[in-house]
Amino acid sequence: MNIRQIQHFLAMLDNGSLSAAAEAVHLSQPALSRSIRALEEGLGVPLFDRTDRRLRPTLYARAYEPRARRMVLDEKEGARLLALMQSGEAGSLAFGMGSALAPVLLSPLVLDLMQNAPRVQLRSVIETSERLLAALLAERLDFFVGDIRVAQDHADLAAEAVYPCTFGWYVRRGHPLAGQRQVTIDDIRPYPLLAAGHSEPSLTRRFGELYGLAVPVIDHFALATDDIGTVHSILEHSDAVVPAIDLAMIAKVESGDVVALDVNPPLVMDMTLGIVRHVERTLVPVALRAFEIVRHRFAAVEARIAACTSLARRV
Repeated sequence: MNIRQIQHFLAMLDNGSLSAAAEAVHLSQPALSRSIRALEEGLGVPLFDRTDRRLRPTLYARAYEPRARRMVLDEKEGARLLALMQSGEAGSLAFGMGSALAPVLLSPLVLDLMQNAPRVQLRSVIETSERLLAALLAERLDFFVGDIRVAQDHADLAAEAVYPCTFGWYVRRGHPLAGQRQVTIDDIRPYPLLAAGHSEPSLTRRFGELYGLAVPVIDHFALATDDIGTVHSILEHSDAVVPAIDLAMIAKVESGDVVALDVNPPLVMDMTLGIVRHVERTLVPVALRAFEIVRHRFAAVEARIAACTSLARRV
C-alpha cells in the first residue's frame, strides 16, 4: 500500500467510474484497475464490487474513505511543511547562549526570527557554555553561542569564531573609585567583588596571575552568579566592583549608570565567542538566518564598545 494507490482509490470514489477516474489520475484503465486491486490485497478487503463492468464501493470502502482522505491530506501537508522548512518559513529552532550575551543578542535574534519566520517555533536556553555543550551533545539544541573552547575536544562539533572578547572593570556612576587613574587591586580590595558568569578554568588562572590573587580565586569574590541582570542591579545600587566581559556591560555604560575603571594592569584575557553546532546535523535555513543575525549583532556591539572606549579616552 502506498499513497498513490490511496489517491487512485479516492479518484474512483470521486469520479464514479473507472474511465473517468483513470482520466483524472492520468492512467490507463487497466493500470488503474491493477492499482486498486493491489490496494485491496494490501488491506485484505474488497473495496469495490465488480459487476457489469462497473466498480461499486463496498461498505469497506465507505468505512475506509475518511481515513484515506486524511492520509492524503497529511501527505500533502507534510510535503508543504518540508518545503516551508527548506525556505526558512517553518519548523523549529532550539538555541542557547550565556547570560552575559542575552542583553545584546537574545531579543534582537528572537524579534528578527519572529518577524521574518513567524511559523518557526523558537526555544532559547540561557546557561553556561559547559551546560550548553551538554545540551548540544544530547541534541536538545541546534546550536549555541558561547566560548568556542568548550568544543575543541569534540570532533563531531564545529565552532565558528565570531567575536574576540575584551574585558574591563566596572562600577556604578559616582563610585569612590570612578574617575581615578591607574587603580590597583589594592585600591579595589575594600569593595565587594562580583563574579559575573561562569569562568573557564584557564581564564580564572589568568585573572589570579594578573592581580596576584591566591587560589582559589573565587574566594576573593563576595558574589558569584550566572545571572547578568542580578550583577547589573547590585552594581548600580552598591559600591561593588565587577570584572566582566565588555559586551555584558555596554548597555549600562551607554546609559551612564555604570562606568569603566582604569585598572592597572588592564584585564586582558583570551576568550573568543562563536557559534557551536553539530558537524553532521542538517540545519534548516532559519538556522542559517540566525547565524547571520548573530554575526551582525556581534559586529554592532563591537562598534559600540569601540565608540565608548574612544569617548572614555578623550574624557
